[in-house]
Amino acid sequence: MDYLVLTKVHGAILGPISQILGWILNILVEFTNSFGILNIGLSIILFTLVVKILMFPLTIKQQKASKLMAVMQPELQAIQAKYKGKTDNDSMMKMNVETKAVYEKYGTSMTGGCLQLVIQMPILFALYRVIYCIPAYVMPIKEHFLNVVYALTGSSSASALTEGAAANLLQFATDHNIALTGVNPIGDLTGVSGEALANKMVDILYKLNPAQWGELAQAFPNAASVISDNAATIEKMNTFLGINLSSNPFNGSFVPNLAWLIPILAGLTQYASTKLMMATQPKKTNNGEDMSSQMMQSMNVTMPLMSVFFCFTFPAAIGIYWVASSTFQLLQQLIVNTYLSKVDMDELIRKNVEKANKKRAKKGLPPQKVNQNATANLKHMEAVAAKEEAERAEKLEKSKKQVEQSTSYYNKDAKPGSLASKANMVARYNEKHNNK
Repeated sequence: MDYLVLTKVHGAILGPISQILGWILNILVEFTNSFGILNIGLSIILFTLVVKILMFPLTIKQQKASKLMAVMQPELQAIQAKYKGKTDNDSMMKMNVETKAVYEKYGTSMTGGCLQLVIQMPILFALYRVIYCIPAYVMPIKEHFLNVVYALTGSSSASALTEGAAANLLQFATDHNIALTGVNPIGDLTGVSGEALANKMVDILYKLNPAQWGELAQAFPNAASVISDNAATIEKMNTFLGINLSSNPFNGSFVPNLAWLIPILAGLTQYASTKLMMATQPKKTNNGEDMSSQMMQSMNVTMPLMSVFFCFTFPAAIGIYWVASSTFQLLQQLIVNTYLSKVDMDELIRKNVEKANKKRAKKGLPPQKVNQNATANLKHMEAVAAKEEAERAEKLEKSKKQVEQSTSYYNKDAKPGSLASKANMVARYNEKHNNK
């Protein structure tokens, strides 16, 4: 699959989700703007809070699945220990049947815990897409960028833009090393015109930092006044707690500045959040730690470090989202942990089994047929294994008795190990041979 096809598939999946999330962000910005507050940082924080609330049911389901997995772990680990080192096909089949039976016993499946993650992943990618290109989705912010677009091109509306109208802006971005790749590739303007071209130009302008806005005004003197007026408004919108959200916290200098607080806070909140999440994961057993626990412990270190790295190198707006997301996740995790500590696991399992049976009823199948078959297969395999073990034990016992009888016969009336004993063995062997 080539890059063009991948891009189309990516857009087809994330596009509709991004539009919905963009619509939510636009409502929030218009709400704060009605109070005279037009600030991207505040909008990102409110936007993150709303999305976290909307995704909370999925989070609860995922955490329930994790808690259920913790309950199942001793049985699953016992099965793994039972077949440890056995790689033959028969053993692997038995292990799979026994594992499946455990999952069905608790009314879940091997992929049940992954479903919520699969649902959340497109939403998370779409979130980054919206945060990365806020003006594309928020009209109160976008209009200031469009004013600059019209001044640069001499057009009165987006629909009047023709292909090539953005050539000078594209050249400016190239000359000033402005990255035109990322979540949304915006550097290729071939065949683009009208509103699509206006949106691409807005995306390019959104990547400019305050110094580059000044350079843009110098590069286009005919539009300098429009650029300067709107740049001042844009800078005000982009400034949050004294930090310009369009700039990277790391600007090439190792001298600390105020913006460094963002990646530091991102790492700390991410660490606290993953640490709390570990509280619902399987604990150590006598046989060591299970793989999921090891993975979570590794994530507890790597994820905060990744947060710090990315928040240093990405625009501060992404960092604000990261900090807000981890902070709300931390608060959310406290609520989830409190809720899960009161969950009756027997009741949860009963409900899981009921749901599984309802799904089977819709298909016209009897309840728990899969579970019964799996149990039957397991019992059959166990019965065969038990029979084989019994036969081996019987042969060993018979062989042991033969050895004992033979030893007793040959050592009769003589001290074991003596010359008389050995002589008796020869005599009795001959006697026995002659009788036959």
